[in-house]
Amino acid sequence: MTGHVTTKLGACPHDCPDTCAMIYTVEDGVLIDVRGNPDHPMTRGALCSKVRDFDRHHYNPDRILYPMKRVGPKGSAEFARISWDEALDTIHTRFSGIIAEHGAEAILPYNYLGNEGVIQGLTVGDAFFNKLGATVAEKTFCGSGSSTAWLLTVGPTNGTDPLSFSESKLIIIWGCNSISTNIHHWHIVKEAQRGGAKVVVIDPYRSRTAKEADWHIQPKPGTDGALAMAMINVIISGNLVDNDYVEKYTVGFDALKERAEAFTPDYAASICGVAAEDIRLLAHEYATTRNAALRPGVAVERSAGGAQALRAIFSLPALTGSWKDPGGGIYQMPLWEFPIHFDRICRPDLIPEGTRVINVLKLGAVLNGETDHKPGIHGLMVYNANPVSNSTETASIKQGLAREDLFTVVSEHFITDTARYADILLPATMAAEHDDLMFSWGHFFFTLNEKAIEAPGEAVSNAELFRRLAQRFGFTEPQFAYSEIKMMEEFIDWTSPKLGGIDLDYFRQHGYYRLNIGDAKTRTPHAEGKFPTPSGKVEFYSESAATGGDFVAPPFRQMYMAFQDGTKLDPLPGYVPARERPETNAAQAARYPLNIISPKSHGFLNSQYANEPHKVRSQGEQAILINGIDAAGRGIADGANVQVYNDRGTFHGLAKVTEDVPPGVVVASLGYWHSLNKGGAVNVISSSAYGGMGHSPTFSDNLVEVGLMPAL
Repeated sequence: MTGHVTTKLGACPHDCPDTCAMIYTVEDGVLIDVRGNPDHPMTRGALCSKVRDFDRHHYNPDRILYPMKRVGPKGSAEFARISWDEALDTIHTRFSGIIAEHGAEAILPYNYLGNEGVIQGLTVGDAFFNKLGATVAEKTFCGSGSSTAWLLTVGPTNGTDPLSFSESKLIIIWGCNSISTNIHHWHIVKEAQRGGAKVVVIDPYRSRTAKEADWHIQPKPGTDGALAMAMINVIISGNLVDNDYVEKYTVGFDALKERAEAFTPDYAASICGVAAEDIRLLAHEYATTRNAALRPGVAVERSAGGAQALRAIFSLPALTGSWKDPGGGIYQMPLWEFPIHFDRICRPDLIPEGTRVINVLKLGAVLNGETDHKPGIHGLMVYNANPVSNSTETASIKQGLAREDLFTVVSEHFITDTARYADILLPATMAAEHDDLMFSWGHFFFTLNEKAIEAPGEAVSNAELFRRLAQRFGFTEPQFAYSEIKMMEEFIDWTSPKLGGIDLDYFRQHGYYRLNIGDAKTRTPHAEGKFPTPSGKVEFYSESAATGGDFVAPPFRQMYMAFQDGTKLDPLPGYVPARERPETNAAQAARYPLNIISPKSHGFLNSQYANEPHKVRSQGEQAILINGIDAAGRGIADGANVQVYNDRGTFHGLAKVTEDVPPGVVVASLGYWHSLNKGGAVNVISSSAYGGMGHSPTFSDNLVEVGLMPAL
């Protein structure tokens, strides 16, 4: 005899461009199945390997179910259960004491996109901490360099709809491993490929996606700008420019032409390692093929010159006029189009005047007193994030978290590498246990996530956590008492034409809504210009960059808060060498001669799922991909235990000798936990240095050495 079975509409909460529509199946209050919603035009009922057993994930026996306090040394993961009242009282007492002694700026919130929802995600705690007067956290882990380049070039506008790639005849995927990180868009690319479209993948190593391409182009890490500028050179010098489009809808062409003159294919080849003839052919095919689409990934931004490279890439469709074609233009980040009142969510008006800003990439240095920030950080709250696994210079972060005078609160699902250092550890809900509404940074659908089951133990949603904290601190602003449903009603601009007059009832019936911005397959948003830049045109030359003017538009001003700081930038796109590169840093390269890149893994979502044995078995243990030439010179055989190191730290893994990486490059995927992977994890070697724009990270701008593990 079966029990009572119901279904609820869900949405994947993860930091992923796909944002899959889901269906939760519940029997007698138990989540028994999670499947993709087959009606969704983008995700089409399919789920990636990470969430195919999402129901099982909810019932992982290692979940944190109750508030706990630390009873052992920091980092030992020794905790004892306490009540919510004791947890909240402790947080209130300790934070209040820090404020009294050091000021509110001695408290730092640290969060990111462990949950991507409008209600439970990146901005869920901003209003609380702004009211508290805490230091403002600048959150530029991913996309800030790319978005800075986008804003300077085309403004806060949507690009090409990923659904329209079915109409493309040439598709260039640049720095994106779609099969592992954007699988639903890859299905559309494959459909176009089967229909005759040529697929080009530009990536320093042979990723899963590169292996499926018609043509794989391998620039050296951090040299994308030279390749893109050479394409511009070929297009201009070869009279392949759409002169009518350039004249009507761009500014700064003559300056761009002058900048590009130096980047001949031969010169660029000497930098990026791509043959000059291949550069010429790529540029010619792109410029002469109608319905030519670009899909750059955020991986391009992860070096000193990444954002400048992206400005050059973003300039290409205007030079060739591909914005005029269905399936042309660029697919970047549709986030700009979602009608969300981020100012209501984040409440920047509550920030006391003069409050300082600290970038989350600098966490280790800040915690260890290596910066000039006064006061130092004495209180830290981490939620929706696991910096010990995912941030930069992680050995430094662990050192800082071990400070006895640092009071740390962590809200989590599991005892992560970061949670091990918590003084107070709080239990958080998973997606099927709370309400939320998901925007997407990979397609134009809003998707509802309905609460399907009660949370286990005493876990609470992020929104409920901050309701409780606000009440304990005596905050009386109405939004601190809003329910999740009330937040959806207040934080979404339901009057926007992009929502077509729908309401929450529509979402409850259908689960998702595609923004009302035109038919996906025929829309050409910039066929006649209409770019929301100061000039109204594509800005090859940006006056805002030259003068340090304000160009950051919502939602990034509210979401990231501070990455536009008035700094004057190069007004033109160009090539900026990587910060750590053998050709330009001989002294460093003598000790650490190999470039390392750390792409997202296929089986984990950043560090999520890396604590589940069956996911680790599927992903495999930490592998170090190394070319046979580099391996032979170091006496490394396939499968050998090796160590990867530089001045910042060391991690271990198994060597995979392969031609998938060129000589001089090693690859180690992101996500493994230090506490579960005895050799540590890749970001221990990653520098916290900023990229060239938007305070973007430089995860792919690091030199290392690889050697055999020493005998014990």
